[in-house]
Amino acid sequence: MELKMNVGEALIDAVMGYAIVFLGIALLVLVVYLVGRAMTAKKPAPAVPMPAESAAAVTPAPHAPEPEAPGAAGELKLYDTPERDAAMIMAIVADELKIPINELRFISIKEVHKK
Repeated sequence: MELKMNVGEALIDAVMGYAIVFLGIALLVLVVYLVGRAMTAKKPAPAVPMPAESAAAVTPAPHAPEPEAPGAAGELKLYDTPERDAAMIMAIVADELKIPINELRFISIKEVHKK
């Protein structure tokens, strides 16, 4: 049994084969993308009601230190950086990120000296 194909039929078969492989790869990319999005989606933690007796134990004692101001994010360590320069750096970062400065947390600022 002998099969004969002319150049046109062979070309059509080749193009169809490439199209099927390309479609399969595109579907695989889509599946990987969707699974990645599903895995990185932030899910809220379930709310667990607190029993009344443990809620009383959590209330701060009268001699507890004052809470920080709203938006304060704790201590900032400055290494070889004047406070004025640190304040300007924080303001510039907040402006560039378009985020209110009280929503950012700076841990430390260090001046780097070029040698």
